[in-house]
Amino acid sequence: MGWFLCGGNSNQDEKKKLPINNNTTTTNNFDHQIPSTSEKLKVNSAPNTKKEATKDGGSDHIAAHTFTFRELAAATKNFRADCLLGEGGFGRVYKGRLESTNQVVAIKQLDPNGLQGNREFLVEVLMLSLLHHPNLVNLIGYCADGDQRLLVYEYMPLGSLEDHLHDLPPDRRRLDWNTRMKIAAGAAKGLEYLHDKASPPVIYRDLKCSNILLGEGYHPKLSDFGLAKLGPVGDKTHVSTRVMGTYGYCAPEYAMTGQLTLKSDVYSFGVVFLEIITGRKAIDNSRAGGEQNLVAWVRFLSLVYHILLTIQRHFILQWLMLIDDSLCKIYILFNRLVRYLKIEGNLHKWPTHYFRANIQ
Repeated sequence: MGWFLCGGNSNQDEKKKLPINNNTTTTNNFDHQIPSTSEKLKVNSAPNTKKEATKDGGSDHIAAHTFTFRELAAATKNFRADCLLGEGGFGRVYKGRLESTNQVVAIKQLDPNGLQGNREFLVEVLMLSLLHHPNLVNLIGYCADGDQRLLVYEYMPLGSLEDHLHDLPPDRRRLDWNTRMKIAAGAAKGLEYLHDKASPPVIYRDLKCSNILLGEGYHPKLSDFGLAKLGPVGDKTHVSTRVMGTYGYCAPEYAMTGQLTLKSDVYSFGVVFLEIITGRKAIDNSRAGGEQNLVAWVRFLSLVYHILLTIQRHFILQWLMLIDDSLCKIYILFNRLVRYLKIEGNLHKWPTHYFRANIQ
């Protein structure tokens, strides 16, 4: 699933989010752009967070290696079809092996007429070169030979989360619950790093199942940072920008106003989490009308649940009144106590859980 204007039509002309610079950018010119821009982003190294930043692998310099197009063509056997891992609006991803190090890598070759232009290419190189965390995919290097734009990543052998949730082949087992929670927790840690450890914070802006890659043991890593933006600093509450993202994952307030905040990523994570626990797609046009949008469907189920809960409580009260009026009063007082403790934040989990499981 590619990304495009959240509120626009999905035809090819309107999918292109930013005009691609038609001027040919040489490798030297591209390299020259990086240091000046990279000064804007560095990992927080304040005394009280230095140890944690080191643990998370923060860096304030460009570490990505520059490859020639010839090297990457050799790594992919001249981009042979049997090396193709996947294809999207940005271009194609190939599996390759670097001759210099014998390392297996994933090489993304950008389509000059695709959705990702020079600007997004530069953003991704900067973000992944400056930000390092166990739950962010590692950028090994890039190629900017003439009009060729390629990105070289570590190879993630298990593919994307989307591959393990939707449209599974008959021979692939569904993810068990513990694995799903492990993936969700890892994605959340990567997002937390972008929001809380990077200074200024980074808004990912394209969190979805196809951008969560899985390594050995289903270790998740966030990938594809072409849409990432530096977040607000100081007394600013948001960043005003053109609305971009993937339909179904875009936060409604961002889609309506163009005001981008960290909460926009949190909304997208919520959609991904719903996909993880339900196994449904964020947008599935093959389902009935009321079930095509996952968030809308879950909201409807929640409304129905609360209506049924209200009706059920009414019948419980009627039943208790028939037995003994004092039991009815105890039930009402207990519910008031539960609401009070919830507000005060002192409610123990097990009594309420037991009560709900046996009465509701």
